Amino acid sequence: MQSPLSYKVFTQEATGAKAKQLQKAGASCRAILKTAPGDVKCMHALALIECQLGRLIEAQKWLARALAVSPDSADLQCHYGLVLLELEKYDKAVTAFTRTIALVPDHLEAHYRLGSALSKKGEIKEAEEVYRRVLLLKPDHVDALNNLGNIMNKTGKPAEAINCFRRAIAADPTFVMAYNNVGLTLVSLGQLDAAEAFYRHAIALKPDYPEAINNLGIVFGLVDRFDEAKFQYRKALELRPNYPEALSNLGNVCKDCGEMDDAIRHYKKSVSLKDSAEFRHNLALTLLAVGRFDEGWREYESRWGTKQLGSAQRSFKQPQWQGEDAEGRTLLIHAEQGFGDTLQFCRYAKLAKARGMRVIMAVPRALVKLIGSLDGVDHAVVDDRPLPNFDLHCPMLSLPLAFGTRWDTIPANIPYLAAKTQAVAAWGERLPDAKGALRVGLVWAGSERKGSQDLIATNRRRSLAPELLRPLINVPGVQFYSLQKTGTPAPADFNLIDYMADCGDFADTAALVANLDLVISVDTAMVHLTGALGKPVWVLNRFNSCWRWFREGEHSPWYPTLRLFRQPRFGDWESVIAHVRDELRHSKPPSP
Repeated sequence: MQSPLSYKVFTQEATGAKAKQLQKAGASCRAILKTAPGDVKCMHALALIECQLGRLIEAQKWLARALAVSPDSADLQCHYGLVLLELEKYDKAVTAFTRTIALVPDHLEAHYRLGSALSKKGEIKEAEEVYRRVLLLKPDHVDALNNLGNIMNKTGKPAEAINCFRRAIAADPTFVMAYNNVGLTLVSLGQLDAAEAFYRHAIALKPDYPEAINNLGIVFGLVDRFDEAKFQYRKALELRPNYPEALSNLGNVCKDCGEMDDAIRHYKKSVSLKDSAEFRHNLALTLLAVGRFDEGWREYESRWGTKQLGSAQRSFKQPQWQGEDAEGRTLLIHAEQGFGDTLQFCRYAKLAKARGMRVIMAVPRALVKLIGSLDGVDHAVVDDRPLPNFDLHCPMLSLPLAFGTRWDTIPANIPYLAAKTQAVAAWGERLPDAKGALRVGLVWAGSERKGSQDLIATNRRRSLAPELLRPLINVPGVQFYSLQKTGTPAPADFNLIDYMADCGDFADTAALVANLDLVISVDTAMVHLTGALGKPVWVLNRFNSCWRWFREGEHSPWYPTLRLFRQPRFGDWESVIAHVRDELRHSKPPSP
């Protein structure tokens, strides 16, 4: 088995006295090559000198000349591949490493670096096969184990990933990267306490490890330990001042704490260092949350490059409408995110219709009947079915940008959705006699979210245990209805009237809500449905609320009948419920 030159030659540039010695040696090699231009050993030595001086283009040229004379040298082929790998010429690197292996089948370095080049090319399956061959040659090859673990994560095999990382740690207990990668995998599985332990172990081994410190901050942020998260991000930035990921993460925790100016500053710096869609999306949400719509809507277009929303982007041969004159043309407006987003932004159909366009709206099946009541929609269709002909299209949450929406031009004429009259009447006959009591609907939890730990954390923060609503249940003169579709049921002694099993879609729910006097809900689609119907809705709002509710105030420019009851501090639902209880005591049903 070959013992190739250390890869450090290709990644660590010599400086100072060593650089001067190398320059002198290089001059000697050049002098020899003037008299013996075919001297392969001299060309090879000069290439390695150029590598150590950081002149990889020159090194590539000398290795290519040497290979022209001696193509069957495994060392030359491997070193040529290493230089090409550093120069990000991955196709040529794959060729060089493949030739090396053809010459020396058990060439460990060539196998390993071939895996690296294939991985860089995005040929994940092929890279996996190569790393497994490396491990047949050397079962405790820590870098191959680590890289194979990363591939297992990418291909949705976290248990196998953790096994690879643990094998790497067993082979080298000081291999800090494997500890960090176990932590990353555990976070994706929601095992945050275990992830914290692995990050701490990595930092104990290498206190100046900014990636592990940043990742530890992420764990703290996910479990609402915001001060500790800030401390870790700032510590990572002390080690690496221009660390865009840590800056964006610091922006996230500042936003969660209501420090919006600081959040925007950190996001903007992160974007200046690395033009990432994730960073721009974070910036956009914060700009919108403080009402800076001109910047916010523009930056919000970055959502298509994010992991969370990129898969929702639809591709059409027809161009996207950007707000230009399109009178007489057919515009397809298509839903892109959750039910609540669709209910909030479908209102723009009326504005498009006023521009002289024919409007088709594609929405999830559960919304299509209700959207048929929307003024401005010529045809509502289910979004996963074949679409009728259209000339232009626009994703629903790009409409505010297309219309240049500002704070004072938010289209807030309500109601803009309506339940069918017959359905409302049918529910009215079915509901028990209120006997003068106030009919109030309750929603205490959002729909369960899986996958992203950020989404899981957001749903946990916006939801509350139904038991916390007990002070409301005890308010006299109120008849309560459960509008909770899924999730933890309310305690049996609440005696909630519950017809949600009979609501097959949002049109059914809208007809039920039309018979209520008030809806009290956490931040879910029910808030948007009730607001769009023009019914009173009280929002039990978390401290770090969604951007659409801004950061202060009881009222919303999106829904005139909506009232926000904000947590005064993070996680404080008791104060919110007490405030709602006091207001509910003074509420009376509307006059018949």
